Amino acid sequence: MNWPIFAIIISLLSFLVAAYFYRWVNALPTADGNLASIGKLVRDGAYTFLKTEYRVLLKFIGVVVFLILLFYPAPIWMGKPLDNITMAVAYVAGSVLSAIAGWIGISIATIANVKAATAARNGIQTSFMAGFRGGAVMGMAVVGTSLAGASILYLLTKHSEIVLAFSFGASSLALFAKAGGGIFTKTADIAADLTGKVELGIPEDDPRNPAVIADNVGDNVGDVAGMGADLFDSNIASIAAAIVLAAPLGQVDLIFAFGGFGLLSSIIGVLVARVGKKGNPGRALNNGTYITTAIFAVMTFAATLYFGFEMRLWLATFIGLMAGTVIGFTSELFTSDSGKPVALVAEASKSGPAFTIITGFSYGLLSSFPAILGIAVAALASYKVCEPLGAGYPLLGISLAAVGMLSIVGMIISNDAYGPIVDNARGLAEMGGLGDKVLEITDQLDAAGNTAKAITKGFSIGAAGLTVIALLAAYQEIVRSKTGEILSFSILDPLVFFGLMTGIAVPAVFSALLMMGVSRNAQRMVAEIHRQFDEIPGLREGQVGVLPDYTRCIDIATVGAIKELIPAGLMTIIATLAVGFIGGVSAIGGFLAGNITAGLLLALLMSNSGGMWDNAKKFIEAGNFGGKGSDAHKASVIGDTVGDPFKDTAGPSINTQITVVSLVASLSASLFMAFSIFG
Repeated sequence: MNWPIFAIIISLLSFLVAAYFYRWVNALPTADGNLASIGKLVRDGAYTFLKTEYRVLLKFIGVVVFLILLFYPAPIWMGKPLDNITMAVAYVAGSVLSAIAGWIGISIATIANVKAATAARNGIQTSFMAGFRGGAVMGMAVVGTSLAGASILYLLTKHSEIVLAFSFGASSLALFAKAGGGIFTKTADIAADLTGKVELGIPEDDPRNPAVIADNVGDNVGDVAGMGADLFDSNIASIAAAIVLAAPLGQVDLIFAFGGFGLLSSIIGVLVARVGKKGNPGRALNNGTYITTAIFAVMTFAATLYFGFEMRLWLATFIGLMAGTVIGFTSELFTSDSGKPVALVAEASKSGPAFTIITGFSYGLLSSFPAILGIAVAALASYKVCEPLGAGYPLLGISLAAVGMLSIVGMIISNDAYGPIVDNARGLAEMGGLGDKVLEITDQLDAAGNTAKAITKGFSIGAAGLTVIALLAAYQEIVRSKTGEILSFSILDPLVFFGLMTGIAVPAVFSALLMMGVSRNAQRMVAEIHRQFDEIPGLREGQVGVLPDYTRCIDIATVGAIKELIPAGLMTIIATLAVGFIGGVSAIGGFLAGNITAGLLLALLMSNSGGMWDNAKKFIEAGNFGGKGSDAHKASVIGDTVGDPFKDTAGPSINTQITVVSLVASLSASLFMAFSIFG
């Protein structure tokens, strides 16, 4: 069996499923009235942001391509120019495919939101399917392009490091896409909440609020395009690390086999996902994940027996698969609006916003323990399971655990993209005046989407954790292949300790830059909203025919997001190169270890705390502890506002950041060996 060809065939099948879902969603009716025009405002705003962002990133890609041509895999004047050109082409391919996946996601999400809102007039069933199948287009496109890209590159070159360059292209674009989208969406969300809910006491999606369209645009560019690029990055990075470690052992076929079966399992999972007329959308999303997980486990076990793969390698993959399920479950436990931690945060809000913040932050710290423990146990168990196979296999076991955790990523992305689609549908239903019955159904869909997003954020962070451990092992293997020596990262070595401490600090600085960017940009938008309410006659009163200038708020969010994301993204790359050129390959080993551990803790803390604050607000809005307009509600809105950049900007961007620095380190290993001050 030619397993890379198998992976390509399954990828093509995923494209066919994506095309079928796209046509199915697009064929659904659109309600009469102004719903279509409001949906067009959201769609145009999302495309405007993506075009602006991609123009800026094109310049960054051009600079990186130039540097790769000059220096990687070896300085062009010392090595073979064709190798440098091949690496540059692979980097461009990763960047382009990641961008295309994001574009496809925006394209379908901004259609599905209108269709889901319209379908809710006839009940929950078709409305759910519109949201889920819209998200599944993104899931199939992301995994199909990443798997096909890696397979084609390996078939053409048989060079394991070429896939690392492809992965770096995807990761660098994902870093900026996730950070930029996160700044955009939280700028609009915070500004809309503070001026609408807190100051004026108007509903969340009241069309009088100038930021409300920008808020809906942000859901798409942050949670659809951004998260899609993020999981594209994690998926291809896990495959790249596994190939680097598997190549010396002759086990590359296994990577493509399991990658193909994972995508096939997701295809089956999204095709069978359903909800009854009175069904529970949250249960339907979870059942789809569990079904996909079971199908993958059975398929790969059967393939291992039939094709003679090593059973211990399958077991390592299965360990990662189970760890992903556990991490998702613990995220749901802490962030679901039906869980005790959210209820306790909501109850604490009765005493004021300070207690909302303290309680949510404390539970966020607690929530990080089981997830990090799950990653640690998965890494240890997969290492020990493969240890009897001989040298090289234990580290391959860890990388296979990462592959296993990301094996069902097609279903995970489908669930994740469902969230912003139905969130938008709820907003469009309110602005389009579709009635209370529709709002009730879209609220139910949105609640399931919020929980799904919390689970997928935990999953993506956990997956990134195992992936970057595998990338650290890949870095060690690359250095060994070039020097013949196995690196050991003892913290008693001053170079390793220097790198370790620097690596710990980088995620904190990265997070601070992103959140300060959100704060500055949101303040600019709040000032614009105040101006419009003060200067546009009849806007505050809601006079018929009087509309705010939505475009101005979209422009503020777009320009500010692009301006604020560049320093954070460049800082992480420059810090990695600086440590390498100062301390050499040993310092980089410590740097990666510090960056991984600190990054995982911060990412989980911020994502889960933000999720708790968000759902505590929704818990109160459902009528608990005084309901809407109460002191507890006002405190919870402030908590949610603090949590917004936690859970949707900094938190989920950190896992992309640690992947990027790991890939930069691996790709630059030769340079650090040749040119470093103390290394």
